[in-house]
Amino acid sequence: MPIAIKDLFFTKGTPATFGSGAYKDFIADYSATVVDRLEAAGAIILGRLALHEGALAEHHPAFGEAPRHPYVPGFWPGGSSSGSGVATAAGLCFASLGSDTGGSIRFPSAINGVTGLKPTWGRVSRYGVFTLADSLDSVGPMARTAADAAAVFDVIAGQDDNDPTSLRTPVPSYLAALEGGVLGARDLKIGVDWDYISIDTDPEIVSSIKAALEVFETLGAKLVPIKMPSVADATRLQFVIMETECARYHEAHYKANPDGFGRLRETIERGFAYKQTEIASAYIEKDRFRGKLLEVFEEVDAIAAPIMPWVGVRYEQMDQIFESIASFGRYGGPYNMAGVPTITFPVGSNAIGLPLGMQLIGKHLSELTLFKAAHAFQQATPWHLRRPSF
Repeated sequence: MPIAIKDLFFTKGTPATFGSGAYKDFIADYSATVVDRLEAAGAIILGRLALHEGALAEHHPAFGEAPRHPYVPGFWPGGSSSGSGVATAAGLCFASLGSDTGGSIRFPSAINGVTGLKPTWGRVSRYGVFTLADSLDSVGPMARTAADAAAVFDVIAGQDDNDPTSLRTPVPSYLAALEGGVLGARDLKIGVDWDYISIDTDPEIVSSIKAALEVFETLGAKLVPIKMPSVADATRLQFVIMETECARYHEAHYKANPDGFGRLRETIERGFAYKQTEIASAYIEKDRFRGKLLEVFEEVDAIAAPIMPWVGVRYEQMDQIFESIASFGRYGGPYNMAGVPTITFPVGSNAIGLPLGMQLIGKHLSELTLFKAAHAFQQATPWHLRRPSF
């Protein structure tokens, strides 16, 4: 299968830039474990895909024009795995690899109308992958369908001796488990908190999620009213962890060559500036939120949620995202804090043709349940079949 990879995975003997001028001359002397596993399984690595600098900041000007939205020109195609979302939606590859620290697989999957999995933290090796934040980063597949993403996940998931944080839990055959088709949603208990879903969220997103949940009900799923724990602190403090760990990773390189960095230097400087008590509070909240979420999963198998509160963002509005991070990030960062898996898939299209997506959030190591649910939905709906008319 032809696979393309975000430009933060090492491939032996070729450049890996991390989207930053500071690393433009970096050439790895080994390949990432996930790249080795894909090639061993017969995949052809087509090339590298653009990303936001350091998997967080704006696209670095040293690498030319930023990726274009494949459906509606001028709109941000998500990030930081922007190239992964665009290339997959446009059919330039069978699937792609992305990474997710606060939404970087989920944003471009939703915005480009593809299916993306952010796995349980540690389910996929991060050996040979540039780091944004060690305790939050996850590597996952992006594809047009849940079945295609499952096929890729079958290959890349699993323990790796080179990554001591990788989980030793045996890996099932995710693709084989999808053979039941629409049966994958039968008796699935989906938690729904309409306040969490709808307050300050675009009505087009809310309507598409309501329609999707109605489909799940027809497939035999049960909608269970829940009350989500507050995500405000987890959203805010996820940035404290992300930026301090980012500063730690880049510290030596940044001090040696600060001019090579673009706007990522702002993140690094903030990471250096946090007080020790702020950092301590962030890690305490990480554990607290994970525990609160675990209580919710005592009642349900998955939780329905948007990926972001706005349908689309134009490139010139990008600064607005960071100014409104408490609102924008409430559907992303908390689940990196909890380390749980989520699957994102298309559930509609808005008035001007932008894809609309939703995510199902699962408990620890519930990727199989999430794949089966998304696959069942896609067997009953046409949204995953939509293609750009470029």
